[in-house]
Amino acid sequence: MLFDTHTHLNQKDFDDNRDEVVARAREAGVTRMAAVGVSVETSQQCVHLANQYDEVLAVVGIQPNYVAEAKADDWQEIEKLAKVPGVVAIGETGLDRHWDDSPFDMQQDYFDRHMRLAEQHQLPFVVHMRDCDEDILVMLREAYQRGPLKGIMHSFTGSADMAAECVAMGMHISFAGMVTFKKSQDLRDCAASVPLDRLLVETDCPYLSPEPLRGKRPNEPARVKHTAECIAKARGIPLKELAAATTSNACGLFGLC
Repeated sequence: MLFDTHTHLNQKDFDDNRDEVVARAREAGVTRMAAVGVSVETSQQCVHLANQYDEVLAVVGIQPNYVAEAKADDWQEIEKLAKVPGVVAIGETGLDRHWDDSPFDMQQDYFDRHMRLAEQHQLPFVVHMRDCDEDILVMLREAYQRGPLKGIMHSFTGSADMAAECVAMGMHISFAGMVTFKKSQDLRDCAASVPLDRLLVETDCPYLSPEPLRGKRPNEPARVKHTAECIAKARGIPLKELAAATTSNACGLFGLC
């Protein structure tokens, strides 16, 4: 059994065949999938998908590249969605210096809001990170002063040292298709270093198709098996063991067991 902890199944890429995508995931052994919002509208879509498919769970939030587009009452809507059955986490949130879509101080404000909302509801939060590792750590350290963290470093691309510090603060580390790329040996070494009880796998679909399907879009949850196989090989353990551990980790984190 596998648990894809980060998908964007609401996106238009899947409008014509979403039922078939979910069925293929099921056939591939993917028993649960988290559908993650990046805005109020997409968060609402994810909640709808969680109601439509037994395998799908919803994550609600405003991604850092979208916070500048947020309307005056959007945050209040996220606060309401956080209470809806089927919502298992808050996000994706975080910081991004790669794209210049939102002022950085606004990103920091919304990151803090998401983490506090997650604390309030005792839910994990999902962290987007791009070209801002130290900025992310600064804010996680500040939040950690209030107590151990509960969340996911999504599609992790940082160093093994960064992963270790995040784990020490309470976070889980999730790897997507990039860990399978031929030039990603450092990332595979990082995945091998993360404690097994803090490890997660994801697709981030429709993006980041793993080898041997790199570049073939849309990525979909069934392909998370390739990422799991790659990490299992890097760790020198059977896929079955890796799958069982990451699924158990996700279920525990999302309050499903």
